Amino acid sequence: MTLRHPEKAHRPDNPVQRKPEWIRVKAPVSREYHETRELMRRLNLNTVCEEAACPNIGECWAKKHATVMILGSVCTRACAFCNVATGRPDQLDPHEPERVAEAVAKLGLAHVVITSVDRDDLDDGGAGHFARTIRAIRAGAPATTIEVLTPDFLKKDGAIETVVEAGPDVYNHNLETVPRLYPEVRPGARYFASLRLLDRVKELNPAMFTKSGLMVGLGEGRDEIHQVMDDLRAAAVDFLTIGQYLQPTPKHHAVAAFVPPAEFDAYRQMAMGKGFLLVSASPLTRSSHHAGEDFQRLRAARRARLAAAE
Repeated sequence: MTLRHPEKAHRPDNPVQRKPEWIRVKAPVSREYHETRELMRRLNLNTVCEEAACPNIGECWAKKHATVMILGSVCTRACAFCNVATGRPDQLDPHEPERVAEAVAKLGLAHVVITSVDRDDLDDGGAGHFARTIRAIRAGAPATTIEVLTPDFLKKDGAIETVVEAGPDVYNHNLETVPRLYPEVRPGARYFASLRLLDRVKELNPAMFTKSGLMVGLGEGRDEIHQVMDDLRAAAVDFLTIGQYLQPTPKHHAVAAFVPPAEFDAYRQMAMGKGFLLVSASPLTRSSHHAGEDFQRLRAARRARLAAAE
């Protein structure tokens, strides 16, 4: 077997478990899927849909929705859950923002999600490239709303401010898991640094929607998930996504449990009770799955809450 992640070769194998019925998806076959794939190839763009082996790629690409991954396809970190390749990063492509804007316009997207690999090698962590991409989309597809899913920009002064100043409609940063599991699941990150990022976005622009996501099935406890919800609400985060962790290869973190749909429903009810404007929780929920529809629901929920407060 050829390893996609040679940097993980030292890890012991964790057998990939058979998925339960409620989490299986059909292989993508639609004409629209292949058209979306061809456009991404022609414009030389990476997508997290492919790089992270998202189970929803068939559904999303059939609707010509794609989550573009900027700053190259190679990450400077080696998180135990992630299928994106790790190693020496690609050279920064100065024309990538314009190609992203072209793809958004050609796909006719009402809402686009822009994410990236971690780029600890760059002085600003890639924040300036995010800002240039946002501005290029605004120029080329002014009606499209923009969601960014950024890295943590750890130890990159001014990076968060750069992205917020560019004016995305939604600022997303995933906590991924509970703080106890960070050393083994997300060793290059710091839980409270990620939490502080989300808090800082609201300080800079209280009107900007913020969003974060968690995976379950990594060995966390329910009480730990509830505590993360409280931490996120203390940072005034608006939208929470919760999905099942799926193990990409035997060299990745093992699945500790396949969480049944009823437990996701319970998590959703708990989170809504804690004050989130919107919660998406299901085995196949991912950060950018149904992002456009969710953005409209977020705006409607905010309007309703403001009207109720008057």
